[in-house]
Amino acid sequence: MSTSIERVGSWRIAVIGAGSFGTALACVLQSNGHFVTLFGRNAESMKRIEQTRRNERYLSDITLPSGIVSTADMAFFADIDVFVIAVPSHAMRETVQQLRPYIKEHTIIMHATKGLEGATYMRMSEIILQEIDTFSSKRLGILSGPSHAEELSHHLPTTLVASSESQSTAEFLQDLFMNDFLRVYTNADIIGIEIGGALKNIIALGCGISDGLAFGDNAKAALMTRGLVEIARLGMQLGADYNTFSGLSGIGDLIVTCTSHHSRNWNAGFLLGRGYTLPDALKKVGMVVEGVKTTPSAIALAQKVGVHLPIAEALFQVLFEDKSPVDAVRDLMQRTRRHEMEEYVQESSTGWLYP
Repeated sequence: MSTSIERVGSWRIAVIGAGSFGTALACVLQSNGHFVTLFGRNAESMKRIEQTRRNERYLSDITLPSGIVSTADMAFFADIDVFVIAVPSHAMRETVQQLRPYIKEHTIIMHATKGLEGATYMRMSEIILQEIDTFSSKRLGILSGPSHAEELSHHLPTTLVASSESQSTAEFLQDLFMNDFLRVYTNADIIGIEIGGALKNIIALGCGISDGLAFGDNAKAALMTRGLVEIARLGMQLGADYNTFSGLSGIGDLIVTCTSHHSRNWNAGFLLGRGYTLPDALKKVGMVVEGVKTTPSAIALAQKVGVHLPIAEALFQVLFEDKSPVDAVRDLMQRTRRHEMEEYVQESSTGWLYP
């Protein structure tokens, strides 16, 4: 099977998932001169978007360009070159199963979903390759990084990272999306990018809770910094490159998700910190909060590979075991004393050795 891609010209692209980020990506791709179909499962909603040129639920202040076709009809998939999947993590497997009949030898699949599957703890790329077992992993890509759809859709400067096993595919995606307001880098570390994108949502919940409790900037800085340690700890155990976590899909995505009012995860956490129950907080946010779904999966995956995630475990207790956020923070603060660089420092009779 050929993996070579000619990286010029216009492409026929289907964006699967008409949420805020899928809609924003569709607008970017259309503005770059591609033929774009925006697909959603609700036929009535997609018909309304097609007629009004607005996605009222997710990006109500954006007018979709006339070149974007909005539909719930899979017949449009017959001649698609590139599938861009931007659905919630819990919908990934079913979505890929539905796409399977339309995947051809030349097809490129890219996902922009940040999460882990609940039952299997699998990363999104693993699900795609498992469900389409004849598909070449070299034609699969990922787009991730610090990006709020609300800002991207208004053409505010944004920087993302594209990843694939194949340099050719990563560079194809780079060219597909890049323009004067969206800069895309490439990175070969699929594992690190997917783990960073998934787990930063958990830490953002914690930062939202901290802000809801008015714990201040010191506490939030500590949560973000130690949260990044947990993300890297799990990622590296799974085979990721440590340097990825200092990049766009690591610290970059963590910063934007933990500090912005655009963040669903931060907002849900903030409401929990203000005393809302989890169901009421999720209802008020009104959209999928990936961190809530990812927390139990991340903990189970970490236990499976022998990694300790104290912040994620504390958040699990708050989310699902009715533990008070104040008690959770207190317990984190009173943990046994440790070295900050515990993974890299070992004691000896002559003092610390840095491997």
